[in-house]
Amino acid sequence: MNPVETDIRFKIVTTLDELIKAYLVRAIVFLEEQKVSYAEEVDEHEYACVHILGETGGRTAGEPIAAGRIRFLGDYAKLERICVRQAWRGRAQGHRLVDFMLDVARQRGFKKFKMHAQAHLVHFYSCHGFQPIGDLFDEAGIPHILMVKKDDGVTPSPLVEKP
Repeated sequence: MNPVETDIRFKIVTTLDELIKAYLVRAIVFLEEQKVSYAEEVDEHEYACVHILGETGGRTAGEPIAAGRIRFLGDYAKLERICVRQAWRGRAQGHRLVDFMLDVARQRGFKKFKMHAQAHLVHFYSCHGFQPIGDLFDEAGIPHILMVKKDDGVTPSPLVEKP
């Protein structure tokens, strides 16, 4: 793995191999780094979600570096399990992942988005137009806050794998 690699691609998971890679990233970040239990990390919604994977191209093609999932709840697309492996943080991959997830939801007709953001990431998600709502709450032993975003007149980008 080479964190200097710049050829990162984000995609909707369509194969079992890609799903395993997305789960591996989530396990590294949430189970190992953040000490979230498996029972809290993997839930009954896994089969109803659109899973997203970020992986390297170029010389190290296929190395999983980021993941997330989207659930569609009424009028809202809920962005969940957003994570980037530690070696790849600080290189805007998290921002690219969130943008890709928003584009995926927009392509499905959604204009309202929400998430349970870890409290220390409020500023990060605010950069994408999310606003905090209400009070902090505990989720998996980590302080979170509800954040919402509405698109007014935003045209969805053509959905392609983002290099």
